[in-house]
Amino acid sequence: MGSVLERADLLIRGCVVLPMKTMDLIENGAIAVEDGRITFVGKSSSLCGIKAEKTIDARGKVALPGLVNCHTHVAMTLFRGLAEDKPLDVWLREVIWPLEAKLTSEDVYAGALLGCLEMLKSGTTCFADMYFYERAVAEAVRESGIRGVLAEGIIEAGNLELGEKTFNNSVIFAESFDGYAEGRVSTMLAPHAAYSCGPELLRRVKRKASELGVGVHIHLAESAELFRKFEGVYGCGEVEFLHKLGFFDGHVLAAHCIDLSESDRRVLAEHGVNVVHVPVANMKLGLNAARIKALVDLGVNVALGTDGPASNNTLDMFETMKFAALLQKHVYRNPGVLSAYQVLRMATLDGAKALGLDGIIGSLEVGKKADIVLVDLSKPHLKPLHDIYAALVYSTRGSDVDTVIVDGRVLMENRKVQTLDEESVIEKAERHAADLLARKP
Repeated sequence: MGSVLERADLLIRGCVVLPMKTMDLIENGAIAVEDGRITFVGKSSSLCGIKAEKTIDARGKVALPGLVNCHTHVAMTLFRGLAEDKPLDVWLREVIWPLEAKLTSEDVYAGALLGCLEMLKSGTTCFADMYFYERAVAEAVRESGIRGVLAEGIIEAGNLELGEKTFNNSVIFAESFDGYAEGRVSTMLAPHAAYSCGPELLRRVKRKASELGVGVHIHLAESAELFRKFEGVYGCGEVEFLHKLGFFDGHVLAAHCIDLSESDRRVLAEHGVNVVHVPVANMKLGLNAARIKALVDLGVNVALGTDGPASNNTLDMFETMKFAALLQKHVYRNPGVLSAYQVLRMATLDGAKALGLDGIIGSLEVGKKADIVLVDLSKPHLKPLHDIYAALVYSTRGSDVDTVIVDGRVLMENRKVQTLDEESVIEKAERHAADLLARKP
């Protein structure tokens, strides 16, 4: 029997559909969209006589939820390729921090636009960002059509005046930009880390986040060297320290979570902390490997992130998925650790959950926002196609993404971005990067 659906703004048909709520897939599937939301997901044969404003013939493609990058500093595209092959402390202190001290809002806008373009072209439809001049990132989100969970960074580093200034800026941004860009921007507060923000500042952040009803985005247990220094000051690790402050009450997004004890993991699990695994940047900086299976076994929701394009070099979430899967198999010496489906779910539905958005994105379901990606399955490196989940995680590249849709709006079709002038965005970013490097402090 055909569907009673009579019309749609957008109809996608003929593709394999991966709803991602379960492992079930739909061959020769169809998705209908009306007013930015999904109104039908099922077999193409179930739709009879429907009239659509736009129809996409998606034969030879797979439709999946847009990928969710849960931790990045997107404007750091301007630093891509600088300070390579250096340890984290040297990388930060000798190159990155001096450059960041010279950043302007215009620089961040140029870098963020380039990052949004890169993410769109590789299938990411939503990202969580923590950086400076976050208003400029919000403008890039508005212009590109992507979805962003944005936070102005808070850092003290022993300077109480700096802590006060960045805290106030973060609060003002969170209040002013939540719901910006037709609702595609939501906000958080973002204390950089336990080692760079004092205990009283962290308490204030937590209280204000609760008052505003927003989450908190923080770096956590990123480096064994930083852990030793932190322990020397406070007599305990970061997780125990934050737990004593009551910091984990409420919605927390914790990036990295590498050097954790079993007790630390249990604390994160008990408080429902959302962990973001960042495998590529961590490996590149020579850091330890997070034991994600141990977290998942305790029921922790784990999402994936690229980190900034200075420490990762790309914002390609397909690459991140592959590294995430392979690194865990290597760490545990067990090829059965983290199936391809589990990893793809981390990059979609679990990522949406980590950002508090799983009620509206992360899976292809009737009523949810139409954030949809079509991947071209015709490429030689995707043939023959025996296992579609394995193909997406182990074989697919960001450049295999053909079409990207956010809020029911087609942002890219046939690899052509509709919202941004690619050549202009790239030229602008290159100009700002060159000027930044030449600029005196």
